[in-house]
Amino acid sequence: MNVKKVDHIGIAVKNLDETLKFYQDILGLECAGTEVVEEQKVKVAFLPVGDTEVELLESTEDDGPIAKFIEKKGEGIQHIAFRVDNIEEAIEEMKTKGVRMIDEKPRYGAGGAKIAFCHPKSTGGVLVELSEREG
Repeated sequence: MNVKKVDHIGIAVKNLDETLKFYQDILGLECAGTEVVEEQKVKVAFLPVGDTEVELLESTEDDGPIAKFIEKKGEGIQHIAFRVDNIEEAIEEMKTKGVRMIDEKPRYGAGGAKIAFCHPKSTGGVLVELSEREG
């Protein structure tokens, strides 16, 4: 598996518009756009920082994974994503090495990425996302 870089850091927020004020007005970052990912019940704002980005994640449904995360742990860092060359090979390699996968097959992620999550019980308590995308 070839991990190319940290693709993004996902931050769970209750209110995207309110949180964006901090990142834009205080830190001076520019929002490169937003996207709703229906299958994950989430609205995402993309904030590029160098060759990576911060993704702010707001749940679109009360029963969505981000809403459940916030209910359990509060707002904050929800996951870290690593860019890989080939998501299918990366998933197989992780499984071969004994890593428990939440996603056995890639699924659609924000920004057109193919993604798969590793279970935090296999990664020292961190929700790790593997991400394959162009660029």
